[in-house]
Amino acid sequence: MELNRYIEHTALYPTIMSADVEELIKEALEYDFVGVCVPPFWVKKAARELKHSEIALVTVIGFPLGYQMTQTKEAEIKQALSDGATELDIVMNVSAFKSGMPWVKIELAKCAHLIHSAGCLMKVIIETAYLSDEEIIKATLLACEAGTDFVKTSTGFASQGAQVAQVALMRKTATSEVGIKASGGIKTWKQAQEMIAAGADRIGCSAGAQMIEDWLKEKP
Repeated sequence: MELNRYIEHTALYPTIMSADVEELIKEALEYDFVGVCVPPFWVKKAARELKHSEIALVTVIGFPLGYQMTQTKEAEIKQALSDGATELDIVMNVSAFKSGMPWVKIELAKCAHLIHSAGCLMKVIIETAYLSDEEIIKATLLACEAGTDFVKTSTGFASQGAQVAQVALMRKTATSEVGIKASGGIKTWKQAQEMIAAGADRIGCSAGAQMIEDWLKEKP
């Protein structure tokens, strides 16, 4: 298993600076990560620095709470695509979801149309920390039906990040063509391997470089 090819090297903390983006990209290139994930403000800079690379440029939409108006998310998507993002992680409107509103699926389908029309990929963050197992199943199916390419566990801003059992439940529920992204609180290569074994196709984490260094030293 090539662990590096699962990792989206991520920096979404509030105080991220230009030099941090540069270091993130430098490490992603060095370790050949599958992608980097940066805040929308830094997408244009990251796109310039990844111009001659095949590394995916990921950003977030409706982050981190997801209850923006659909029109706001659509505007964010258009800007991110214009700036050079190739994969967009959309925070599901958990507030509307828990209220039983059908608009959640409509909103995600609208987002999927915009993103896929640009030839890019969409991930839906369902924020598992706020959901029961039954709700995780429902949210995963809803995201799949709306046309997402991946269903993602967490923003990293909730009280709890990715959990192995929840990743396994999402993988069992999602259709075969939809990937699972585990993110939030994944700090070690052993945690990453547990997530992959449970069905994760992507690992979103900020500790990617150290994780690979430790993996290379300790792997059998």
